[in-house]
Amino acid sequence: MTRRITIDPITRLEGHGKIEIFLDDKGNVANAYLQIPELRGFEKFSEGRRAEEMPRITPKICGVCPTAHHICSAKTLDDLFNVEVPPAGEKIRELIYSAFMFEDHTLHFYFLGGPDFVMGPDADPSVRNILGVIQKVGVETGKKVINIRKRTRDIITKLGGRVIHPVCGLPGGVSKGVSKEDREEFIKTAKDAIEFSKFSLKLFDDIVLGNKEYVDIIVGDIYKHKTYYMGLVDDNNKVNFYDGMIRVVNPEGKEFAKFKSRDYLDHIEEHVEEWSYVKFPYLKNVGWKGFTDGIDSGVYRVAPLARLNASDGMATPLAQEAYEKMYDVLGGKPAHNTLAYHWARLVEQMYSVERLLELAEDDEIMDKHIRNIPTEIPDEGIGVVEAPRGTLYHHYKTDERGIIQKVNLIVATVNNSAAIAMSVKKAAQGLIKNGKVSDGLLNMVEMAFRAYDPCLACASHSLPGQTPLKVTIHDCTGEIVRTIIRD
Repeated sequence: MTRRITIDPITRLEGHGKIEIFLDDKGNVANAYLQIPELRGFEKFSEGRRAEEMPRITPKICGVCPTAHHICSAKTLDDLFNVEVPPAGEKIRELIYSAFMFEDHTLHFYFLGGPDFVMGPDADPSVRNILGVIQKVGVETGKKVINIRKRTRDIITKLGGRVIHPVCGLPGGVSKGVSKEDREEFIKTAKDAIEFSKFSLKLFDDIVLGNKEYVDIIVGDIYKHKTYYMGLVDDNNKVNFYDGMIRVVNPEGKEFAKFKSRDYLDHIEEHVEEWSYVKFPYLKNVGWKGFTDGIDSGVYRVAPLARLNASDGMATPLAQEAYEKMYDVLGGKPAHNTLAYHWARLVEQMYSVERLLELAEDDEIMDKHIRNIPTEIPDEGIGVVEAPRGTLYHHYKTDERGIIQKVNLIVATVNNSAAIAMSVKKAAQGLIKNGKVSDGLLNMVEMAFRAYDPCLACASHSLPGQTPLKVTIHDCTGEIVRTIIRD
């Protein structure tokens, strides 16, 4: 039975976009585009503001991942004012950030991406959502999801000042230390979150890996691109969300580049297309060869799977165990399977709370020295963190008074924008044949971008503030044969 689907960008995608699919005279897909019809203005209207305001301005880009922008902005101010953060301040920031990464990855798996697997790509849209997931896995599981996200978000609230648009980050440190009572609660939350992460990985094993049809979709060619991969790594080339060097590996898994955040412009350039407000970054030392993959194309990917591909492993034991299992099933590194982003996200979910526990149990986090006051004249600052959706760059230039003169932001989703466009096109071409279009097939096309967990509110910003999504299918003459609209 044919079903009509409605995609709600508020619950299944952060931000909004438009898909254009063009068919040839045989009814097959000639081309497909994911368009972002929004205007982004934060880089421009930040000019003239005091640099110290940026950790409060930039989180307003997005209500889903404001902690990423806040912490990245604070790190950028450290560099701008040339001030070193005390160890306790660094660990408090990373503790907040670890809690944020956990709750955000949990949000995507259970609310946004997971329903496609838990309920099935062809399930009725009325149940292909979090309510359907709860119905299938049980109300108690739903309560677990809500409870553990609330508790980890409470960590951000207590130390960050508020969970949406935190205010704790300052140049040189943070505004609030950790009390003994809060520390005990953080440790308990981290331990419970580790158990929840075990549950999530088991759920993935049972529902996804236990279904041959799903595994075939994941490892099949429709959702696969051989690209470069980028991610932040520590001194041992292990995944790190908060600090380290940016590492790039080629499609064969060999290290291509490794650089500090200050050198990002030596490695990344941005391409522009007339049909989208989103830019398309690429590796400068490979070059822009269009929307194509392979070792000769400068297209690279970021976010969970890319971070794991770019690293030599995870820095905590349970996450490392899950990492090894994933690559064993996928046939080794690097894994080019786009839908494996969902699995990698759960590996990172485990790492984030193992790291949260390490930080909460570290006695140094109780030190009262949490900030050094800046004393130097500002000029230019660059900061980087790994946002849930990939590598996030902030770059500020100021005058001698610290007034912003220029801002450059390469937000996480933008790094993936070329790959997302390629994934949508390849999925459409692989799924739509002879003009036969079903609601389930359209959803499977949308799964191509959903795996990246794109945050289009970050990637570009809408002046009207609306969130429509429009899918239009054209025949070989350009005539519209079907339109699905969410106003």
